[in-house]
Amino acid sequence: MSTRTARQLRAFFDAMHDAYGPQHWWPARTPTEVIIGAVLTQNTAWRNVERAIDNLRRSKMLDWSRLRDVPIEQLAELIRPAGTYQVKARRLKSFIAWLWDRYDGDLERMFATSLPALREELLTISGIGRETADAILLYAGGLPTFVVDAYTARILHRHGLIDDSADYDEIKDAFESNLPADVPYFNEYHALLVQVGKQHCRPRPKCEGCPLEPFEHRVEGSE
Repeated sequence: MSTRTARQLRAFFDAMHDAYGPQHWWPARTPTEVIIGAVLTQNTAWRNVERAIDNLRRSKMLDWSRLRDVPIEQLAELIRPAGTYQVKARRLKSFIAWLWDRYDGDLERMFATSLPALREELLTISGIGRETADAILLYAGGLPTFVVDAYTARILHRHGLIDDSADYDEIKDAFESNLPADVPYFNEYHALLVQVGKQHCRPRPKCEGCPLEPFEHRVEGSE
């Protein structure tokens, strides 16, 4: 653990939280919705995922038994608003088949598995990468794993906490080795980073008014 890194990460959180307040993320009603949303949100805007989940809700498909039994073509049509819907239907079906094969469709049994073992299992499922797996574990399972996305990597790189060669697991470890393993804290932290990424830390940074602007940072091409 780096004392400087730990101190800076905590200061980042405080500055973002003071600026934005609680983010109430993940915006879903149940763990089932979180898992479906984590798969559907790959490469699309959240508003499109919400439309797809609304379709599933209206069709009474937010149930693992019904999702298991629904023909994949019908599932694909229901999630069409999320984009690349045929690919995402196959990914959902892969997760559902695994859930029934391994845990008889029981999320409580699934999340009772140790965090490291369950994460490794999720990563064996077609279409479930590290970010998706960690989102499922943190937001649906309430397990203390940090979710890393492109915003997170960009923010840490621009503030000199990682170099541009850092991979997903190195960035994840920067948080997990320097912060307490606290689920609400990890949840809120990731959501705040997303907010900063959307508002300010874009590919072309807009540093003015960013809650992290007072901290040392690179200013390449800023607006």
